[in-house]
Amino acid sequence: MDHPTHGCVLLLDGTPDRRRGTLPNPTAHAIAGAGPRGFLAAPSADIVQLPAMAGPQSVLAYLQDAVRVPGPLLVWVTGHLMIPTRRSTELHLALRDSTPATVRYTGLPWQWLTRTLREHAGPTLLLIDAEADAHSWPHVTAAAHDGRLAEGLPLTGVVAPAAAKPPLEAGPYTRAFLTALSVGHPTAGPTLDPALLHQLALAQAGLPEGILALQYGGGGSVLANRAAVAPAPAPEPVPAVADAPPPEDRDPLPRILTAAREGRHNEAAAMAAAWEQQALRRHGPHSSEAGLWVEVRADLARLAGDHPRAAELWMSAASHRILRGGPTDGEALAALKRAHYCWQHSGERARLLAPALLALWEQVPGSLDAAADVRARLREAPPTAVR
Repeated sequence: MDHPTHGCVLLLDGTPDRRRGTLPNPTAHAIAGAGPRGFLAAPSADIVQLPAMAGPQSVLAYLQDAVRVPGPLLVWVTGHLMIPTRRSTELHLALRDSTPATVRYTGLPWQWLTRTLREHAGPTLLLIDAEADAHSWPHVTAAAHDGRLAEGLPLTGVVAPAAAKPPLEAGPYTRAFLTALSVGHPTAGPTLDPALLHQLALAQAGLPEGILALQYGGGGSVLANRAAVAPAPAPEPVPAVADAPPPEDRDPLPRILTAAREGRHNEAAAMAAAWEQQALRRHGPHSSEAGLWVEVRADLARLAGDHPRAAELWMSAASHRILRGGPTDGEALAALKRAHYCWQHSGERARLLAPALLALWEQVPGSLDAAADVRARLREAPPTAVR
């Protein structure tokens, strides 16, 4: 326990009402099942999962044990954030017996969590994928905006408005974050920047409007980069290989496409998104290099059967090519035709995508038939409200 490279992962499930029939938290189960020992940039780690905990003092004791571990500490919080309905506006993490009326006594005060984690001497990261009910939402939003939610800690994650029914599968942010974490980044070194994974997860998760995205501080030495490969010992003498490209310049497309064709669509999308982020940093958002990765992600979405997402990405690619090469550019027209094909297979979402697609076709000379096809969809009866 006293080795400086020994870390700890604490999975804190704040899901109330288990004894009254609520389904187990699928987000917490997904995290626990993803091999959390491999998350940490440490050769060994304690893994502590706290499902269905009752009583804030018990949770506090586990937190205090976790902060005594000298190496990297990752605390991943799921479940519900609550504000008591009476006589307090203090934010709590709901525990097993918590209700809005009792959370003041049965939940974990959020300040207990942040104050305890600040005592950790090693690198720390707090990850959140939680919900908040309508009463608590304004308080959670205010705490996020003024920094009270993090209290100086490195914190990454999302808070969503509470769903009407318990979810049957893990939250999309957590699924996307786990995928990005499992794939890693080809040029990031031995540890991953949580801010990068956060952006990749937001880009891949397809989150609905109203999600509160959270990103504070660093925490860059907590998460292991599974894509980092330690160099093999070189034989003596070492021959010079002048024509071997550095690892970051080798073409990643074959590996990405292989993953997609084998049905590992999330892995393929995460790898492409990681390379896109590298292109954005190196060349800028309007570069041809960044545009290429938008097109790769569009084709990956098509291969995964997500035609609406593919149409959106191909439209983005076409727009970038029109800006760079003008409306008569052949590659721009090819991207727009691919967008149109995916749009035609987008089902109910096709009508929602139609105005953006029409705006692009109206810039291209000789595109009357394509534009007429889009206008015909727009003349259809408006879709029913999505609930």
